[in-house]
Amino acid sequence: MVVSYVNTTAAVKAETDICCTSSNALEVVRSIPADTEVLFCPDQFLGAHVRRTLGRDNIHTWMGECHVHADISPSDLIDQVHANPDAELFVHPECGCTTSALWLAGRGELPAERTHILSTGGMLTAARSTTSAKVLVATEVGMLHQLRHVNGLTDFEPVNPRAICPFMKMTTRDKLLSCIEEGHDEVTVDPVIAAKARRAVERMISIGNPGGGE
Repeated sequence: MVVSYVNTTAAVKAETDICCTSSNALEVVRSIPADTEVLFCPDQFLGAHVRRTLGRDNIHTWMGECHVHADISPSDLIDQVHANPDAELFVHPECGCTTSALWLAGRGELPAERTHILSTGGMLTAARSTTSAKVLVATEVGMLHQLRHVNGLTDFEPVNPRAICPFMKMTTRDKLLSCIEEGHDEVTVDPVIAAKARRAVERMISIGNPGGGE
């Protein structure tokens, strides 16, 4: 069975059995019988997180990655934690440092009780409830704005301040407004592909948790 991240193309979704987000990836894969082989794509780090958490050896990960998340390294984590020993640590499961973060926490090199592997939605939920003075965040730096918006009392700082996605920054409010007002840059999808892709998304929604973020 093929499980694909929800921000893949329509063509990929059309070849997918069920989609997932980083928020609901565990729930989606839990909905698949334990004896069923799973191909998880395209992010190898999110797939490894799901395989490790569920303890399933029959989850095969596509060797893809988000280049921004992949560049947040274990050394970035260690340097920031040593510089901020009382801070909490939020790590997105797509980061290349996720497995290392858990391993280092197990060795005592990172504070296990303050190291959290969280989806985007999970980070927002945790940000609302944290009472820590500082939280170090391992994900694309644009997430900091949302975290600071929901909790103005905590200092949210990036593990790697260079973790900036140039493609995400190409989408601006002015460009969106222009598209809406002027009706240009419309995206069209072949109806056959759209119908097949829609089924994968609808299967995800049918399990009860469409996801609270990427």
